[in-house]
Amino acid sequence: MSEDRASFLKASWVNVASNVLKIVVEGALGLTFGSLALMADAAHSVADLLASAVVLVWGRFVYDDADDSHPHGHDRFEPLAALFVGGVLVILGLKLLYDAGHALLAGPTAEYSAILVAGLVFALVVRYACYWYTVVVNRDVDSPSLRALAADSKNDVYTTLAAFAGVVGMAFGYPILDPIAGGVVSLLVIYQGIEISRENVRYLSDSAPPPDERERIEAAIRSHPEVRGIHDFVAYYSGHVIEVEFHAEIDGDHTLAEAHDIETELHQRVREIEPVSDVHVHLDPAGLGEWKDAADRSSASTTTR
Repeated sequence: MSEDRASFLKASWVNVASNVLKIVVEGALGLTFGSLALMADAAHSVADLLASAVVLVWGRFVYDDADDSHPHGHDRFEPLAALFVGGVLVILGLKLLYDAGHALLAGPTAEYSAILVAGLVFALVVRYACYWYTVVVNRDVDSPSLRALAADSKNDVYTTLAAFAGVVGMAFGYPILDPIAGGVVSLLVIYQGIEISRENVRYLSDSAPPPDERERIEAAIRSHPEVRGIHDFVAYYSGHVIEVEFHAEIDGDHTLAEAHDIETELHQRVREIEPVSDVHVHLDPAGLGEWKDAADRSSASTTTR
């Protein structure tokens, strides 16, 4: 866990640093030459910087142990941080789209310079390197926050290419391409923000994992040689990890010590499945039925009389 935390922090710092470099270069050039495409791309990186800073400060809490205030751990901090990333992107994308539309109506005023091309090439190299590094780190860490930042870095490459198209348009005497490129950038930003938000709302709302994930967990339980059946099976997201609850039916002639061993084996078997985090097992004698079913039958009997 300490190695994952260190890798998480390094990748978060790389995202922060790459965004700062991109903002400084594109922002200065965009303001100097009046390029809306570069200013839009730099503004996008301001949101990226804010998001990566939030992930750096907030997302790392997921690696803290459970405590009195968070008895189930801190797993929800990560998707909460990632949801913030998505929300910021949507809001900023809408602002950029408004600015692009205003520039199209008012008429472009940007001036071409070869320095703009150099600045965009620099931004492309920096953000692609950041994307590649974040993806490599996240293969081991498997963090939704880093996945969101990696997606954002990749999105940055596309937005910078769109800005590049606007600058090329100015070079060939079509300055109108600059605000058009800014509008394309804004649409990409909005789309990415919505996708990130949708994924992490699912993590935060205790929703069930996909059917194939649930079937894989159930199959692991049923494959235990002492399990005769299962019921009251529940699997749900707690943050980006899965918690599992179930009742396993076993033969009723087991001793208490034997039942304890079976429960431990089932817990370990399910806990080894990624991304399961916690498992709650209840053992029932096979064929005995549940107390709640007995209560229902008793109620029905009383009503009949």
